[in-house]
Parts: sequence; structure tokens; C-alpha cells
Amino acid sequence: MKPYEISDGGLLISDDKARLDRPFIHRFLSQRSYWAMNVPMEVVDRSIEHSLCFGLYKAGRQIGFARAITDFATFAWLADVFIAEEERGSGCGKKLVAAIVAHPGLQGLRRTMLGTRDAHTLYEQFGFTGLKYPERFMEKC
Repeated sequence: MKPYEISDGGLLISDDKARLDRPFIHRFLSQRSYWAMNVPMEVVDRSIEHSLCFGLYKAGRQIGFARAITDFATFAWLADVFIAEEERGSGCGKKLVAAIVAHPGLQGLRRTMLGTRDAHTLYEQFGFTGLKYPERFMEKC
């Protein structure tokens, strides 16, 4: 199947897993993220293999990543969204999230969820809100 790709202002967003720079993704997640600190490479690889992944590229170099865990029918969980520190503040994050929510495989779902500590205003621009019924949700850590 042909990859989903969007070119925008010198950026490329693609769901082609063959393009992903897995060492870059692992380095960021394991060393720079608050949610996946010290995650092993094999866990990152497994998460990529079982998710719809998005790479963000500038001049052929990966500068961002996100993945959606989904059944492509009713539900998706947006995870591991990041932009390299040196590229933040340039609108790359907005372009990445816009491409994700527009992906054909993620249309018509009953619910798309995510968790964030500090990017609420970014996601609110794309229709995400706090949980309407938080009492209905549970977690196992």
C-alpha cells in the first residue's frame, strides 16, 4: 500500500515505517522524554511494529515522531509524540498533529485519546478535550 505522505513548507510527514530513524526515536524517548525514560530499544521496536507511526522530516533528516495505537475501526491512542528540541516553536508539532488527525485510517473512529503533561493547548486546537466522564476510565500501571 502506498504510504500516506504530506509535504508542507519543506517538511515531510510520512507513515512509511521504512523511513523511520529508529536510533533517533529511541534516543529521544529513552533520554529526553518524561514518559519513556530508559525505555529499551527492543520495546521501542516492538511499539513501532504494532502501531501506525508518523515520521516528521526536514531536509531528509527525522525531526519528529508520533504513533497511533489503533484498531482502525473504533479507537486510537496517540502516543510518543515529540519534536526534536532544536525544531520546537516552528509549528512542526502542529503540522504533525494535523497530519495525524487527517490520516484516512483514523477517520470515523468513536474515540481518539492521548495523555499529556504539558501540551494541552496544542491538542485542544485539534478538538481534544479533557475527559467528559473521567469516572468511566481506569488504568493499570
